[in-house]
Amino acid sequence: MSTKFHPVQLFENEATEERGENARMSAFIGALAVTDLMKTTLGPKGMDKILQSMSYQNEVTVTNDGATILKSLQVDNPAAKVLIEISQTQDEEVGDGTTSVCVLAGELLREAEKLVDENIHPQTIAAGWRQAVAIALNKLSEIAVNNVDDQEKFNEDLLNIAKTTLSSKLVRSDKEHFARLCVDAVQRLQGSGNLDAIHIIKKSGGSLTDSYLDDGFILEKKIGVGQPKRLENAKILLANTAMDVDKIKIYGAKVKVDSVEEVANIEQAEKERMWKKCQKIIDHGCNCFINRQLIYNLPEEYFSQKGIMAIEHADFSGIERLALVTGADIVSTFEKESDIKLGTCDLIEEIMIGEDKVIRFSGVPLGEACTIVLRGATLQMLEEAERSIHDALCVITQTIKEPRTVYGGGCTEIEMALAIEEVAKQTPGKISLALEGFARALRKIPIILADNAGFDSAELVSQLRAAHSNGNVTAGLDMDKGVIGNMKELTVTESFRVKQQIIISASEAAEMILRVDDIISCAKRRRDEDPRYG
Repeated sequence: MSTKFHPVQLFENEATEERGENARMSAFIGALAVTDLMKTTLGPKGMDKILQSMSYQNEVTVTNDGATILKSLQVDNPAAKVLIEISQTQDEEVGDGTTSVCVLAGELLREAEKLVDENIHPQTIAAGWRQAVAIALNKLSEIAVNNVDDQEKFNEDLLNIAKTTLSSKLVRSDKEHFARLCVDAVQRLQGSGNLDAIHIIKKSGGSLTDSYLDDGFILEKKIGVGQPKRLENAKILLANTAMDVDKIKIYGAKVKVDSVEEVANIEQAEKERMWKKCQKIIDHGCNCFINRQLIYNLPEEYFSQKGIMAIEHADFSGIERLALVTGADIVSTFEKESDIKLGTCDLIEEIMIGEDKVIRFSGVPLGEACTIVLRGATLQMLEEAERSIHDALCVITQTIKEPRTVYGGGCTEIEMALAIEEVAKQTPGKISLALEGFARALRKIPIILADNAGFDSAELVSQLRAAHSNGNVTAGLDMDKGVIGNMKELTVTESFRVKQQIIISASEAAEMILRVDDIISCAKRRRDEDPRYG
């Protein structure tokens, strides 16, 4: 009796599977491709990328912000998607280091690829990495500086961190001006960390140095026709309600009439309904009405006659911020007095920024509220400046929560790499190779910084390593002169929290990709055929 064995079809026809070495190499290649794309943007001498939409040819973004670039990429490789997600997580957690975390994760995988080729099991590599992360974080804590007890030095640290963050951005030539602007804005928050209280508006015209910090809240809208342009001791009612009278609010309604007089009666009834609604709004004691939706001519005229300031079409983010800074609630009905909470403000006035009219709310209850007004020649420049300012604001906020700081310019990475190598020398077995690989990946950060600036990275990094080995713990790369400099004297300071998050996120993402041994691409879902169409 003969038995024939036939291969078992586990997946549907369109499903694909990659196993073992093929799956691992596919994951490595996808991650390394993203890393090679991003590493040229790293550091103060990093290059920019142009992102152009294929759907909307006029939409062009010029940026070197890691999160913005990766968010715009549409990739199929699952490992590449992991790197994109950790970059976005880094942006949400601390606001900066989005490129660094992606580059470090990629360099860890590059080292892991070499170790796997030497028949070292991925689990052994992962165990060595976990040990290396603990050593690196311990060393990071040792070299961190905390000046929170000396307010003058701490303010100087905040300013230096802002300048370091902005040194790799479009506004690097004016980083002193923007660093001071960001620190002043965050210090107004008085430790609350509520960045929603800091509003950023962009106005074309002028130069970047014309940007300034304005006390209070600025709304990019106009006051209604024939209404007061300046209002003191304002009582503000915020609403999201329909203020139009030109259509009956019943979907698909048809009205049949026998004469033009009846049409006029319907129109009059609509007007009276709107007049009553406007009167209900006024009866709540407000002298400024701000609506998220449009305010048509009839209610606008009614408010003008009563001396009420009316502002229409305040977009959702605008009216949400107004509710935050003025203390008002957004309402849609005006029947119950108990449901209405008015906001207050010392002064509302219409001002000019460049050639545009805007409305400024001064003396709002939320005292920390302020607005950063950005000026610039082009829309792309303004958008990149906004991203730069946002990163700086996030980093400063995180530094106020975690006041420890470390030195930049590759100084921190070399210190951590040396600490890991010292432990690797005393560690028996294959785990020592994983430790050495982690140290090499950390040293790649200053190498890439030097390469992007056009300097001799091999010479500079070897000098930097020797300086740290001799006890010069503040030595780092002077990116202006292309030499080894003292980071303390050059005030190249970075946030401890940002560095810590980079090490943790990059190692976790790299380990997740390293542990992959099978990639299954599921078949597309098929629609059931409709029998009516044969």
